This record gives sequence, C-alpha cells and structure tokens, in this order.
Amino acid sequence: MNAFEPALCTVTFRKLPAGEIVALAAKARLAAVEWAADAHVPPGDTATARTVRRLCESAGLKTSYGSYVAPPSDDFSALEHALTTAVALGASNIRIWPGTRQRDSRDYSARERRATADAIREMAAEAARHGVTVSLEYHPQTLTDETGSALSLIEAVAHPNVYLYWQPRPGLPLDEALSEIARIGEHISHIHVFAWDGDRNRFPLASAADYWRSVLAAMPSSRWTGRRFAMLEFVAGDDPAAFLADAATLRQILKMEFPPGASAIADEG
Repeated sequence: MNAFEPALCTVTFRKLPAGEIVALAAKARLAAVEWAADAHVPPGDTATARTVRRLCESAGLKTSYGSYVAPPSDDFSALEHALTTAVALGASNIRIWPGTRQRDSRDYSARERRATADAIREMAAEAARHGVTVSLEYHPQTLTDETGSALSLIEAVAHPNVYLYWQPRPGLPLDEALSEIARIGEHISHIHVFAWDGDRNRFPLASAADYWRSVLAAMPSSRWTGRRFAMLEFVAGDDPAAFLADAATLRQILKMEFPPGASAIADEG
C-alpha cells in the first residue's frame, strides 16, 4: 500500500481567501492543498497562481490543481489554459473531469466513449511534457460514476500519465467501497475524504473513522509513484473549527489509529 498524506480541497471553503486557507491547512498540519479552479485559482490567471504558490511554499504545502476541464465537452485549448495555471501554481497534478459533467455514463455511445478517451490521451501527453500528471475525477454523472465504466475508460485511454481519483458515492456501503478499490486501486493517485450519508448530510469525520481505516487498509498498491494525498473535501457547516477537528481525525486515521470515542458508519462515506 502506498501511504497517503493529509490534504485539503479548497472547494471546502469557497468563500475564504487563499491566505486564510493556507493558514488553516498549516494549523491542521496538512501536507498539501488542491486549489479549486472555479473559486481560488481561475484558469489563465497565472498571477494569482504564482501568489498562491508562494503562500503554499512558505507554509511547506505541496499543491495540486482542481480544474473543471471536462473532455470532450472542453477541447484542448481549455486544457492549455488550465495547464499553464497549474505550472504557475507549482502543481504536480491536475484534476480533470471525464466526459460531459452532469451526464450518466450509461448514456454514452461507444463512439462518444472513444472520443472522450482520445481527448484525455491527448491532454495527458501535453501535461506530461510539463511534468504534470492527470487525474480523473471519480464522481456521479461522469464516465467514472460506476466502477466498470471507470475501468474501461482508463484502459481505453491507455496512457501512463493518466490516473484515477477515488471517493465513495454518498452513502456507499463499506463492502461496495472495498469492491471498487479492489478493481481500480492500481490506477488511484489521490482520494477525497468526507463523511456524508446518502442524502448528503455531513457528519464529523470521526463518525466514519472505521470506514476510512478499512478503506485505507485495503487500498491496493498503485502504479502511482509520487506522494499521495487523502484530501478532505467538505465539512459540517463549512465551519473551520469542524475542519480542524476532521483534519486531526484524518491524521489519526492515516496512522491507523482509532480516534477516542469514534464509531464507524459503514454506510456513510
């Protein structure tokens, strides 16, 4: 198992400025921050990207870029803007969305799936030339909304610079989560961590500590060779205090320690 380090997705705090987010991440003793392209580091805004990079470097934080490039809806030019920004940010990884957002994978024809794979492959080759890896969001209503679809897509892309994120669909039972990561684990770069139920109600991460310890313990070895991050994404009430508590829990989980008083929620992820 490749070890994960604690990190944060800034979509968790869309309304907070970058400086406050960096301060929170440093206080929480995180290792990295993934910056949202639709909130904090817009694509093409390399001046902001460089400023955020300096903030992160001063705090000892690595960076990833959470873009909303969604091939084939978005073409190669969209990737170029996002990639330039990622490089200015000092990000070693860029997240893109596989397929048209808000569209179920079952609605794609074989031709559309091939077009998506071809577009991702082209984008991955360009990112590789800049030393940036490409990770595909693992999310409902994309081509990774179902494990079989995600696996067939990554096999069709067939490019060594393309990886998968992983996160449980809200309310995903633990046995199904373990089945998913067993099938796609070799392709997983980073993961998103949260505690939601099937209705997207948010809970303290401590309430799902056993769930996440089980997931991490079962995570297969990956072809990913860089540092891996378990990124906190969303907290109860969008509250910085809740985030700091969740970050403390996440650090304990990653060390395979059980937080005192925590209990498992096997069907809430």
